[in-house]
Amino acid sequence: MMAETPFTMLETANGLQVRIHAQPRARCSELAGTHNGALKVKVAAPPVDDAANRAIVDFFAALLDVPKSRVRIAAGLKSREKTLLIEGVSTDFFISALPISLK
Repeated sequence: MMAETPFTMLETANGLQVRIHAQPRARCSELAGTHNGALKVKVAAPPVDDAANRAIVDFFAALLDVPKSRVRIAAGLKSREKTLLIEGVSTDFFISALPISLK
C-alpha cells in the first residue's frame, strides 16, 4: 500500500519519479520540507555549470545508498522545479529513507 506524502511521486517502468524543488547556494545540503507539492532540497552548490544538479544527484544517491548512475534529473535541468528519476527504488523504500518529519 502506498503511503500518502505531501509531495508528488510516481512509480514507472523506468524507476521512481519524484518532484523536487531545488534551492541552490544554501548553507548546507539537506531536505527542507515541501514546496508546492514538491520535496524541497537545499544544496550548497551554486546553479552554475550544472553544479547544483550534480549536488542534487549526489545528495539523493547518498541518502538512498544507491550508485549515482541510478539517479538522474529527468526534467527541469535549468529550473528550480525538477523531476528526479531514481532507478530500482520503490516508493516505500524512498519514503523509508526520508527523515521522520517528511513521512
